[in-house]
Amino acid sequence: MQEQTSTNVQPVLAGVMLALVGFASSFAVVLAGLRAVGASPAQAASGLLALCLAQALGILWLTWRHRLPLVLAWSTPGAALLVSSGAVDGGWPAAVGAFVVCGGLILLTALWPRLGDLIAAIPGPIAQAMLAGVLLSICLEPVRVFADRPGLVAPVLVVWVVLLRLRPTFAVAGAFVTTMVVIAAYLVDHGAGPLALAPTVDWVAPSFSWQAVVGLGVPLYVVTMASQNVPGVAVLATFGFTVPWREAMTVTGAGTVAGAFAGGHAVNLAAITAAMAASPEAHPDPDRRWIAAHTAGWTYVVLAVVSTALVSVVAAAPDGLVEVVAGLALLGTLGGALKGATSAETGREPAVVTFVVAASGVAFVGIGAAFWGLVAGLVVHAVLSGLAGLAGRPRATPAG
Repeated sequence: MQEQTSTNVQPVLAGVMLALVGFASSFAVVLAGLRAVGASPAQAASGLLALCLAQALGILWLTWRHRLPLVLAWSTPGAALLVSSGAVDGGWPAAVGAFVVCGGLILLTALWPRLGDLIAAIPGPIAQAMLAGVLLSICLEPVRVFADRPGLVAPVLVVWVVLLRLRPTFAVAGAFVTTMVVIAAYLVDHGAGPLALAPTVDWVAPSFSWQAVVGLGVPLYVVTMASQNVPGVAVLATFGFTVPWREAMTVTGAGTVAGAFAGGHAVNLAAITAAMAASPEAHPDPDRRWIAAHTAGWTYVVLAVVSTALVSVVAAAPDGLVEVVAGLALLGTLGGALKGATSAETGREPAVVTFVVAASGVAFVGIGAAFWGLVAGLVVHAVLSGLAGLAGRPRATPAG
């Protein structure tokens, strides 16, 4: 019995750590995204709580049923998309409607695998370029806010750089903790009103507008599938685990739909934190690694309880501090997306077009720039592919 307990300590600690790292490294991105599309502080807190619970329940079910290190996460690229999209026609209820549509599309992917094949058919450079365009604006926030509030931002940047050199895995989490310390010092110095500490759920009746569905719901689905679900499957495969695709999509799709009514935007397979549960660092025995993911599920339940207090503190902070951490958290993702978009000579022009349009932030007929960036890139790709086909076609010899 003692030996069994000792063998469980390592995956349990790994599970707690991966949940804390996953939460701290992208909490700010999610909060900034929900606020950008119209959520009040209370609604954003409700959305964060819903996401934590949806992840937790999904992880607990999948790990217990399959005994695999299946970790779920909120869609961090999707949250960045919310930041770049901003408020949609119809306000917060329309944004919630777009979240519901995204979840419905994920469910449809489980029922109709061909839909997942269509997402996989999008040229990789174009998908990466759209993600890079979405991320660029929020990754510029540390620079912008530092120019306005250098005294508040400097400690966060110093801690981030130092940890990036010493312990890169904890760099963003360290920046988040430093930000909370800075906020606490600011509130003590300037005074703070009453803070909401108890977790509450703010239910929202979604509304559906074609602009929000096309401009936010569809891009949110594409980004979540291409940047989270597909890589999540690949990460687990590298460690010898096979994801039960249909059930995973059913669970994440249902979790996204259910969480949307409380303000959550999207739940998906994890990629980076999934590696923490699936690798030998979680446990030398692959058959014991599921315990790490299962523990992460319970840890997310605890984080859901304290999420409202965190949002309440952040809401009382000076404007821009949350966006600083969000920008730092996404710098690595931005670098990877830019590399994926431009590393290959073939297809670089459509990718650059996609990036420029998506990064412009310009909306047309009420639809955000991310969607138009994807459309523009696919159109240029189709035209260039067609012209290349015509150029390579042998000419007919005149009858003579």
